[in-house]
Amino acid sequence: MNVFQSIYDNNEWSTQLEPNLNSQLILLFGNRDIIADQQIRQQIHQNYPNANLVGCTTSGEIQGAALYNDTLCLTAIEFKSTTVKVYSQSVSESDSTLQLGQDLAKKLQPEGLRHVFLISDGQLVNGTELIDGITPHLPEDVLVTGGLAGDGSRFEETQVWHDDRVESGLVVVVGLYGESLQIGHGNLGGWREFGPERQITKSKDNILYELDGKPALELYKQFLGEHADNLPASALLFPLAMTQESDSETVVRTILNIDEDNQSMIFAGSMPEGATCQLMRANYADLVDGAEGAVTKSIQTMPQSGPELAILISCVGRRLVLNQRTEEELEIIQEMLPDNCKMTGFYSYGEISPIVPFGRCGLHNQTMTITLFSEN
Repeated sequence: MNVFQSIYDNNEWSTQLEPNLNSQLILLFGNRDIIADQQIRQQIHQNYPNANLVGCTTSGEIQGAALYNDTLCLTAIEFKSTTVKVYSQSVSESDSTLQLGQDLAKKLQPEGLRHVFLISDGQLVNGTELIDGITPHLPEDVLVTGGLAGDGSRFEETQVWHDDRVESGLVVVVGLYGESLQIGHGNLGGWREFGPERQITKSKDNILYELDGKPALELYKQFLGEHADNLPASALLFPLAMTQESDSETVVRTILNIDEDNQSMIFAGSMPEGATCQLMRANYADLVDGAEGAVTKSIQTMPQSGPELAILISCVGRRLVLNQRTEEELEIIQEMLPDNCKMTGFYSYGEISPIVPFGRCGLHNQTMTITLFSEN
């Protein structure tokens, strides 16, 4: 695997682009205005004419152990013996998010499929339904990792791109084929539950209306106190831990928006009735420990060959808590990976990874999610 990286900032590339006819995949994370510039896209196409361009807007770009804002972080990947197939579809082209996931999964030929990397719009897509639509149509041993696009802490509009298609509501799946590809994955949060458990008594998909029979937003504001004035952004500091009746595993859910008229909250993933919820909070030490745990898990699931590329997708809520010390979680991860392993990724509105090692895939919030790749 040959991996080249550069960053477009202040109207120039940090490292001059190296032409490579054999690169199959270009990951581009960053600023919507830069990717909208046809001259920039033309530069990339000219240097990597046979590669699929895949990326999204972010709440911060990751390249190496550094955090960037309003740049375009490029990672060009030349696989030696892995085949790449990329498909995209808009939520507006399907009857539902569930159907969108099914449509995309059916486009991926199952024979030889080793892994699926996914990037989705972070505002218009229910991440839980998307994964529920994709996973039943994949071979049992094929996992999905990826994330939802970000928009800083604004929660206004996210965009995803695939080649010349740059738009809101888009979902992209990258199918990676071939026995030589080795994958490792891990995720961990570092958030702690506090306060009483509440039951979801009224909801629809990813909209939460009532907890314990009371208006959800009203109850949530009571807990937040002075932080309620800064909703929905302040909700990133106080996500909900959710456990379904039929599932012993807890997932974290982040609020994407609120509706004052009906006192509801809109989440990145489904909030099913009957599930229990509890508020969460975190500090610097907890989150850094979570990042260390995520990379440890990903290395443990990796076969003997060391990783050559790490894709990090971390929640914007973690960044808000870590603040000026955000890069410290990236530095810890870099220190635990081989020196020749390149790192890229972004801060997101949701992370996609197996809920338990080698278990079913699901949507996470407030986690550091790491996917490692190498070739035999």
